[in-house]
Amino acid sequence: MKLINDLRFEVPLYTIGEAAQIVDVPTTTFASWAKGYRRRSPSGVEVGGNPVLTYLAPTSRRRPSVPFVGLAEGLVLAAIRRSGVPMQRVRPALDVLKRDMGIKHALASKQLFTDGAEILFDYQERALASDEIRTRTLIVVRNGQRVFTEAVEQYLKLISYGTDGYASSIKVPAYRDAEVVADPHRSFGSPIFERGGSRISDVLERFWTGESLNDLSEEFGIPFPQLEDVVRVASRQAA
Repeated sequence: MKLINDLRFEVPLYTIGEAAQIVDVPTTTFASWAKGYRRRSPSGVEVGGNPVLTYLAPTSRRRPSVPFVGLAEGLVLAAIRRSGVPMQRVRPALDVLKRDMGIKHALASKQLFTDGAEILFDYQERALASDEIRTRTLIVVRNGQRVFTEAVEQYLKLISYGTDGYASSIKVPAYRDAEVVADPHRSFGSPIFERGGSRISDVLERFWTGESLNDLSEEFGIPFPQLEDVVRVASRQAA
């Protein structure tokens, strides 16, 4: 059970764009997950989908609207989508997880890691064959147990969980070498270097104003390859 007045659930820390950058998906994609969507198909039929992530309506434009739990949910949803499962199959699967696990925020719960594969496998067995083929890309049988595929499991392992079983911090997936985390109790959830706790944005600002990576490495105590990796990701996201 989540804690009352827990900032992970109650406090918006990220804009849609910031959350999308951390999860490493397009902003429009994260927005449709968080707010739902309505659009017309080429044939003129209106299609849409309901929100699937935790989202808190902002008080004004450009204000944060995504709490930490929504960020963690987005990370897991990105892994599911990258495995090839279409959103029209994800939404009913999430309903099944919520119902069978008996909790809110199923994507941000440790129970997903421990019990989710079994629940989804059973759901697949009851699904139509055409749908089952697609959702089976999520689960494999390993050592006699039903578990998530390695691609999904790698993302789940980026999440650390609190004593209540909900996500408490995540390792940001966009980086190859840099050890970057988002922790709602450190720097208001802004991505930071795990070693030393310096905010990525602060280090990048110093670099963009002309300071060398060598100098920044010495001052912040961050290995040079990690700084290079952070600059690479920032340059790609800005392109």
